[in-house]
Amino acid sequence: MNATPLTEAVVLDTLRQIVDPEVDCNIVDLGLIYSVVIQGSKVSVQMTLTTPGCPMHDSIAWGVRTALLNLDQVEDAAVEVVWDPPWHPSMMSETARARLGVTG
Repeated sequence: MNATPLTEAVVLDTLRQIVDPEVDCNIVDLGLIYSVVIQGSKVSVQMTLTTPGCPMHDSIAWGVRTALLNLDQVEDAAVEVVWDPPWHPSMMSETARARLGVTG
């Protein structure tokens, strides 16, 4: 059986399972994922949150790492939460904007 190749698209699709409970939208469509680096079987993700004081900080980061490690092709995963550049609603996908009623 052929395994699905590990690509950025596969990683992002996997991370769509992680929902920011404060806004009930997945972290990819919210624009919280800044970068995905795949090196063999290790995936590193740089991401942010909607606010630095987000009470779900640890839970969301843990969810990202766990989702990545659940991929058959991933043996190690690193998640770095950064605050620069700061998140802004303009980073959301059109899908998220429509879902949350955000214009502009």
